[in-house]
Amino acid sequence: MVALDIDGTLLAWIEGRGTTHEEVRPAVHDAVQRAHDAGAHIVLASGRSPHGMTGIADLLDLHDDGSDPLWVVASNGAVVFRYPPLEVVHEVTFDAREAVRAVLAEHPEAMVAVEERGVGYRLNRHFPEGELSGELIVSDLEEMIAEPVSRVIIRDPDATAEDFVATAARLGLHGTNYVVGWTAWLDLSPVGVHKASGLAEVCRRLGVDRADVLAIGDGRNDVEMLRWAGRGVAMGQAVEEVRAAADAVTGAVGDDGVAQELCRWFP
Repeated sequence: MVALDIDGTLLAWIEGRGTTHEEVRPAVHDAVQRAHDAGAHIVLASGRSPHGMTGIADLLDLHDDGSDPLWVVASNGAVVFRYPPLEVVHEVTFDAREAVRAVLAEHPEAMVAVEERGVGYRLNRHFPEGELSGELIVSDLEEMIAEPVSRVIIRDPDATAEDFVATAARLGLHGTNYVVGWTAWLDLSPVGVHKASGLAEVCRRLGVDRADVLAIGDGRNDVEMLRWAGRGVAMGQAVEEVRAAADAVTGAVGDDGVAQELCRWFP
């Protein structure tokens, strides 16, 4: 199995913005195709919501005949689905109220989004343009977190990623997993749920041993996945925390790092 992160791994970041170019470079596209043609299961694993991942799956051209839908791990492991068509086969939810209130007590102006699977997001106010996909529904915060959810995003454009790392560590955020992104972006998910747990579910269903998984990623939400996989590979631009969790480091996304690694095993 080859497990691939999307943003910063398959797709390059747009400098100065929290978004990526929706384009898979030719060398990466061809390397993924070779791995697929050699019989490897290609699995996308991302913090994105399901509807934000299907378009990337389309760019890889791996399901043209529709006979074997892709396995996809979304929402940092909280949702596992197959595509096409989009069919959710596994989902985990949690009570996010205590964690959200704790973070907002320190970042009262932060924006909050709750994933509305298959639709988009409910949010207390709009995020910077391009950071969320799907239908964006402005809602009352307490109503958004009243019921169990699969994922919550907290975003404070006036803070830094380091601010959020310190906040999360200080609060502990009991009852949730949390991941800080490249900016002041905090993902909350159920305890024990991350990309590694989602991939373990896929492995169980496919009969693949974790020792036979090659995982590639660049973000803090890839740490568990890189540690769990038989071979975990960090992208060249990854922060030290991510690089330390990996077995190896490949080239940066701008240097087609995914292709460099895949060519080692699927020349």
